[in-house]
Amino acid sequence: MILRGRDPGTGRALEVVTDGPAITHVREVPDAPDALWLLPGLVDLQVNGYGGHDVNGPDVTAEVVVALVRALARAGTTTVVPTVITAPEGDIVRSLRAIAEARARDAAVRRAVPYVHVEGPHISREDGPRGVHPIAQVRPPDPAEFDRWQQACGGLVGMVTLSPHHPGAVAYTEHLSRAGTLVAIGHTHATPAQVRAVADAGARLSTHLGNGAHAVLARHPNYLWAQLADDRLTAGFIADGHHLPADTLTAMLRAKGLERSVLVSDSVALAGMPPGEYTTPVGGAVVLSPDGRLSEAGTPYLAGAARCLADGVAQVVRLIGLPLGDAVRLATLNPGRFAGGRGLLAPGAPADLLLLGPDLQVRQVVAGGEVVL
Repeated sequence: MILRGRDPGTGRALEVVTDGPAITHVREVPDAPDALWLLPGLVDLQVNGYGGHDVNGPDVTAEVVVALVRALARAGTTTVVPTVITAPEGDIVRSLRAIAEARARDAAVRRAVPYVHVEGPHISREDGPRGVHPIAQVRPPDPAEFDRWQQACGGLVGMVTLSPHHPGAVAYTEHLSRAGTLVAIGHTHATPAQVRAVADAGARLSTHLGNGAHAVLARHPNYLWAQLADDRLTAGFIADGHHLPADTLTAMLRAKGLERSVLVSDSVALAGMPPGEYTTPVGGAVVLSPDGRLSEAGTPYLAGAARCLADGVAQVVRLIGLPLGDAVRLATLNPGRFAGGRGLLAPGAPADLLLLGPDLQVRQVVAGGEVVL
């Protein structure tokens, strides 16, 4: 297969040749058709659901996971990290087993899903930092529970989000780091010293920084400044135009630097669905607006993220004026460092490719060497 388009970083015309699931050649050419932008498939480190499919809850099955991965591929996300949130251990294990079964059954899922992200249950119980996670299921970190997760899914848990305020957070971070699992800080009310302590123990990321936080914080010190200042932590940001105002996102990206920032969708099952009123098992009555804002019905409060990662790329270009090449990097190369080196246009890299139109809308997607859109 041969695709041509323009490099989002340089504007130069490129030709990418694939053979099966891998890229074989990348070279400059004199021209590219229709001014389409050619980039690697997007890498999303935090996906709860999309297109009506959810990796959480009692109805998750391998078939649901397969459908989720296929729907996301059509939206431009070719590397997916399914994210399982705070729940009873049995529910977490059910989701993990469904994802593992989907990978075993389906080669496309196996290529697209490098591991699972468990967001919680070792987070803050406080309102604000806890977000919509059920307070009854928040609990201290337990290495034995993590080991049981891994036994249930064949070692597929590759990232865990926790709050560093727990007394056992440092030992837990050390345990996971030894096992090769990434530790992220999130949904926390930890002190700066506690943030630094888990970073010392091996924590490497901040989960959707600026969200899952108190509505009102002490000016300083606080856990946001501590994470922004720590160069060992790469921060994820939800750039849907609703979770972070433009000036906040601009300031946070400048503070972390582009090399230590990634975009995530944090999308829920209603993402990609038509606007309207819905009823969800956790949030109850919600409203999905035409601009992708998902709110609790009758309130101004967000009920989750409802835009895909490709929308996030377009949003950071439009909202804060980030150059397209930098925006693409935040959704490909940078998160790819935490997913086995994906997100590259290079010989030997996966044949995951995306063509965007001048309006930054997805026009064509290749996943694993196969056209899916």
